[in-house]
Amino acid sequence: MNTGISSSFRCRVLIWTVFGVFVVAILAAAFGIYGGYNVAADEPHSAVVLWLANTTRVHSIASHAQSIILPADFGTDDQVRAGASEYAEMCSSCHLAPDGVRSEISLGLYPRAPELAKGTSLTPGEEFWVIKHGIKMTGMPAWGTTHSDKIVWSIVAFLQKLPSLSPDQYKALTKDAAEEHDEMKDMPGMKH
Repeated sequence: MNTGISSSFRCRVLIWTVFGVFVVAILAAAFGIYGGYNVAADEPHSAVVLWLANTTRVHSIASHAQSIILPADFGTDDQVRAGASEYAEMCSSCHLAPDGVRSEISLGLYPRAPELAKGTSLTPGEEFWVIKHGIKMTGMPAWGTTHSDKIVWSIVAFLQKLPSLSPDQYKALTKDAAEEHDEMKDMPGMKH
């Protein structure tokens, strides 16, 4: 079947397309190599970069967490208490307590860490994946390198309760957090 387009024309289009992609790649590399993009945490992303980063993060988390299964004992009172201690010691300086008072660390983060006392749209499996693996270029560490899955699940269990806690309830639940966190260093799975 003759489409009216010569093979010579198709070849030229292909060559110019490859050349155009090559030029764009070279320009993008030069932009990065010579500091054209400002990576400072006190300078917000452009709308395009913000959209790309957020879209990539949301879909990556959902994809990687889809096969995670909640443990049978998920959400017990003991697990929630253990998670409260971990949260108070490791998470609240960035993700805040129910009183919403920002720390020096949280004020300097960009992107700003989500205020988990306000809730999250993530499933428990997605929360587990984020806590265990972290998120590149956000300040969110991979706690799975130093904490067992059991401990990570305790934090996730606590996160399910956190949005319903008043500041006083939070303080009561986390009052011994520093001592409990220090006691956990000898537990199986703790690597620090």
